[in-house]
Amino acid sequence: MNREKRPSLELPEVIKQRRAARAFKSDPIPEDILERILHLGIQAPSGFNLQPWRFILIKSAENKAKLKECAFNQRQVEEAPVVLICCGDRAAVSTENIEAVIRLGEEHQSMNEQYANYMRNTIPGFVENSPSFGNQEVWTNRHTMLAVDHLMLVAKSYGVDSCPMEGFVTSQVKSAFNIPDKVDVCCLLPLGYAAEPDKNYGGRFDLSQVCYAESYGNKAF
Repeated sequence: MNREKRPSLELPEVIKQRRAARAFKSDPIPEDILERILHLGIQAPSGFNLQPWRFILIKSAENKAKLKECAFNQRQVEEAPVVLICCGDRAAVSTENIEAVIRLGEEHQSMNEQYANYMRNTIPGFVENSPSFGNQEVWTNRHTMLAVDHLMLVAKSYGVDSCPMEGFVTSQVKSAFNIPDKVDVCCLLPLGYAAEPDKNYGGRFDLSQVCYAESYGNKAF
């Protein structure tokens, strides 16, 4: 089946049209399109560019069946041609990863010695004190979900549907797929082509209900 080799939707339409698919066709995602989705998805921002996200691509029928058992037997896990186990790696704040990010920045001419030393000196204390998050799992999950959101929008621009899922037993997923202790499972993301029409738009609250001016509760609009 011929699929778009280039994005077919502009970003505003991608955002408007994206829906969580509950059933998928068996059609495979062309490998080059899947790779583009992943490549663009990981362009997401992260604190200090530490990039704590890790993705396990599940394609085999055997492993999808195994994952389905960990996810309350939800059908989309087995139907989708690809399912991503989206993880956050707490080792992203390790000295080894910090130095890897510094080297990456140097390669791209976006890192100087002053900022490299700032990262080396600041990140350990930031993680230990966690002023804006309760624990490191919260921090890695925040950043992983930024990448997941990028993935869903990029996928939709190529005509690929998705379904972010929180319905799974973390301990079972980690055991079944050899996920290390310091790596947390953030969500599952089936990817493929929806087998059913998009469900009706559920609506969003008005800006006046969710946006405040200068302090919480003061209407902005």
